[in-house]
Amino acid sequence: MMNKAKEKIKRLQAALSHREGDRVPVGEFFWTGFVLRCIHKWGQGFDPYRYFDLDYIPINPNMDPKIQPFEIVRESGEDIVVKTGFGATIKRTGTAPMPHYDEFSVKEPADMACFEFDDPADPRRFFEGGDDQINCVGDTLLRNLPPWSDRVDAYKDDFSVFGSVCEPYEYVWRCIGSENALYWMATDTGLFVDFVNRVGEFNLELCRAQIEAGKDRLSGMYIWGDVAYRKGMFFGAPRWQQIFKPHVKALIDLCHENGLMVIYHGCGNACDILDDFAEIGLDAYNPLEAKADLDVVKLKEKYAGRLAFCGNIDIRVLERGNPDEIRQEVLYKLKAAKGGGWIFQSDHSVSSAVAPESYELAIKTLREHGNYPLNLSEKDVR
Repeated sequence: MMNKAKEKIKRLQAALSHREGDRVPVGEFFWTGFVLRCIHKWGQGFDPYRYFDLDYIPINPNMDPKIQPFEIVRESGEDIVVKTGFGATIKRTGTAPMPHYDEFSVKEPADMACFEFDDPADPRRFFEGGDDQINCVGDTLLRNLPPWSDRVDAYKDDFSVFGSVCEPYEYVWRCIGSENALYWMATDTGLFVDFVNRVGEFNLELCRAQIEAGKDRLSGMYIWGDVAYRKGMFFGAPRWQQIFKPHVKALIDLCHENGLMVIYHGCGNACDILDDFAEIGLDAYNPLEAKADLDVVKLKEKYAGRLAFCGNIDIRVLERGNPDEIRQEVLYKLKAAKGGGWIFQSDHSVSSAVAPESYELAIKTLREHGNYPLNLSEKDVR
C-alpha cells in the first residue's frame, strides 16, 4: 500500500478513535449532475475524489439477492423501466433525482419465506462486472459496471477504501417495498422477523466474503441503513433494538475482528438509537442531515469519546452558493473536530444544484482551518 493511502487511513483512524491527527479528514458522495457540472468546468476525466483529494471512498460490490442482468421492461423517451436482482421493477425518468419503485415480486407476507438468494459469497459479486441495483439505479441508470475488485484496485493506492454492506431493514425494503415492510412488521411480525433473520445472515456472509475478497485493500466498511425520516424513526426504537440491532452488532463485530473501521449511513433523525450504536461499538454515524434538525457540534458534546460523527455540512448552504454563508457553515461545524471524532462531509451528498465553485470553497475553507491543532476564534464559529 502506498504512503498516500497509509496517511489517509491513519488520519481516519485517529478521528474515529477520538484523537487529533494531522488534519480533519474528509469524505463525500456526489450526484451525477454535480460531477457533470465539474466536467464542464474542469474537463473530461474529472474525478471528485482525486481532484478534491478526499480521504476515503466506499465501493459497493454486487449485493443483489439474484446475480443477473437487468431486464428491460419497457423504454419510452426519457423513461426506462427495469427489473433487478432484488425482484424490484423500477422506473428511471431523465434527470429526476430519484427512481420510482413500481412493483415488487413479493406480494403477500407468506411470499417472504419463498424469496430466494444466490450465494452471498459468489465470486461474481466481487470479480465480475455487470448490473446491480444499488450501484446502477440512482440519480442515473448505469449498466455493465466494472468488477468491484477492479474498482477497488483503482483507488487503493491513494485512498482509504471502504467496502459496503446493508443492514437488514435497508435490504428488506428493497425486496418487499417500504409500505409492506412497515405494515407487515406490525401485522405479520413472525413472518417478517424470520425474513429479517434470513436477510441478516445473508448480509453477514456477504460482508465476510467481501472482507476476504478485499484482503489487504480495505480499511473500512460502510453499513447502509435508513431507519428514520426528518422527525424521527420509521418505527419505535424498541422494535429496532429487538429486531435489527443484533444484526447490526454482528456486522460491526465482524468488521472489527478484521481490523476495519465502520461507518453507518442512516438518513433522517435517528437520535433515539444513537446510544445503541455507541453501545455496540460503532465507530461513526453518517450523514446527520441538517434538514432533520441535527447539529454535529451539539451531538459531539453529548457523545464525545463514545461515538464519532461523519457529515452535517448543510447541503442547502452549498446549494445557495453564498460564499460568506459557506465559510461560516464550515467554520462552525469544525468545532465538532476538536479532540477528533468528526469527518468533514455533507449532510447527505453533493447534489446537482451545488455549483463546483461552492463545493471547492467549502474544501478550501476546511484546508485553511482544519489542520491540528485547530485555531478557531469565537468570531469564526459563532
